[in-house]
Amino acid sequence: MIRIIGSKLTSDNVLVTDAWRAYKTYAKEKGLEHYQIKSDDGKYVIKGLYHIQNVNSFHSRIKKLLDRFKGVATKYLDNYLAWLLFIDSRSYESTKQYIKELLLTSFVFEMTETYDSLRQS
Repeated sequence: MIRIIGSKLTSDNVLVTDAWRAYKTYAKEKGLEHYQIKSDDGKYVIKGLYHIQNVNSFHSRIKKLLDRFKGVATKYLDNYLAWLLFIDSRSYESTKQYIKELLLTSFVFEMTETYDSLRQS
């Protein structure tokens, strides 16, 4: 965790995680306010504010995208993630014109996000 997000966290941040024990240790060592979401006790939101649904939703969408390919090579993972972000950014549209633009744009879509940059953000 230190290598991936350690430089991005300060004592002003609140760490909200699942119930993996290492997060608790990390938060204590770094002096971070920490809330653990334990789905087995039915609590998904703490104090009406803290939750991990955004992360779970993104993870679900990634899995759904990759499942249709029956697995992908790691070296192409950045491209699949860029495709997902592109689809997400235009998901509110469903017209024939949009579909045409989607196909045309997909060949020239500039990928600025990578697997590592997404993990670190």
